[in-house]
Amino acid sequence: MPSAPRVTPPTDPGFWRSPLRGPWLTSVLGVVLLAGITVLFVTGLLSYAAYNPNLSPVNDKTPDKGLLGFYLFAWPTDPPWLYRLNQGLHVTVGITLIPVLLAKLWSVIPKLFALPPARSVGHALERVSLLLLVGGALFEFVTGVLNAQLEYLFPGSFYPLHFYGAWVFFGAFTAHVALRLPQVVRVLRERGWREQLRETRPEPPDEGGLVATRAAAPTVSRRGALGMVGAGSALLFVTTAGQSFDGPLRRTALFAPHGGGDPGSGPNGFQINKTAARVGVEERDTGESWRLVVDGPRGAAVRLSREDLLQLPQHDAALPIACVEGWSTSDQRWRGVRLRDLAALAGFDEEPPGVLVESLQRHGAFRRAALRDNQVRDPRSLLALHVNGADLSPDHGYPARIIVPAAPGVLNTKWVSRLTFGEL
Repeated sequence: MPSAPRVTPPTDPGFWRSPLRGPWLTSVLGVVLLAGITVLFVTGLLSYAAYNPNLSPVNDKTPDKGLLGFYLFAWPTDPPWLYRLNQGLHVTVGITLIPVLLAKLWSVIPKLFALPPARSVGHALERVSLLLLVGGALFEFVTGVLNAQLEYLFPGSFYPLHFYGAWVFFGAFTAHVALRLPQVVRVLRERGWREQLRETRPEPPDEGGLVATRAAAPTVSRRGALGMVGAGSALLFVTTAGQSFDGPLRRTALFAPHGGGDPGSGPNGFQINKTAARVGVEERDTGESWRLVVDGPRGAAVRLSREDLLQLPQHDAALPIACVEGWSTSDQRWRGVRLRDLAALAGFDEEPPGVLVESLQRHGAFRRAALRDNQVRDPRSLLALHVNGADLSPDHGYPARIIVPAAPGVLNTKWVSRLTFGEL
């Protein structure tokens, strides 16, 4: 009776037979990720700072951040498109890098199965750092994509999970770069680009165990492999980047959050995340009985109807809406009462302080949000009553909403019910 064929386990170097694997391909992919992940980390820190997280637990979902909050600063209001640019870069670059990340993991996967697991204490520490690196990369990319699509399938809040995950990942990433960058530079210098791109044969044996010991017949060159990775990234870029633009490009953002057409048409026909129905705001909440409460420590609270607000000096501002999920709109024409004028009603005639904004929405994050004093003082910061020449629609925050230059969308609170000015 013939014996069963021997099954080669993945721990056997002979299991991995692709002739493309080797230090050169891994180094090229690593250099691309080095540049891209650095952009992601910097824009991620800036996005976090844009929430003004040290304005008390109202905005801060990571109260135990400790030294990790060292970079925080007063988020500026100029240029008004700053958050739009930052978050568009963060999400678009992140999604575009997915094929590169997967290709890099494919190129080094034999090392994950190498035996023995630890040959020394140093080797054991390196394997642990790789576990944090690979696990952190997958965690950050997966949670980021799910958040961009408003699919919260992970346990807990995205805000602290992504924040702490980023620090764990970037710590492992920094250690990995410090250890491997000299080798990457040496490999790319020693092996010519043109020759390697045309090559289909395995590279010479390497110390890292990436080169196949029993390589299979080649089916594609390294040029072809990199071309497929590049094509995948280009496809994701084309189907994502349009979320940050208006016009025809927006229609190409098929895989971006809200990548289809804007809701409805007319003056209120631009994107939203949350509808009034979704957050529990009903018509009776925003009807004639609605009142805005303006409060502060220097006097009694003032209650204003929408008609009262319309009697106050009205001002215009052309500002975009930009959300953490990466989408944004072009400038919309807002009209309403300046926040600094409302601060004066609360007793702050000069140098108005920050403000705590409360919404009618019954559930969901950021029902309360805080704005800094520099945001309140900006003449373009409004309690908006109209947009593009028409009343706000219910889904855009009727009867009144906040609009502040360069602020994340969630801080432009809709369905405002109370403004409390004072030190936060």
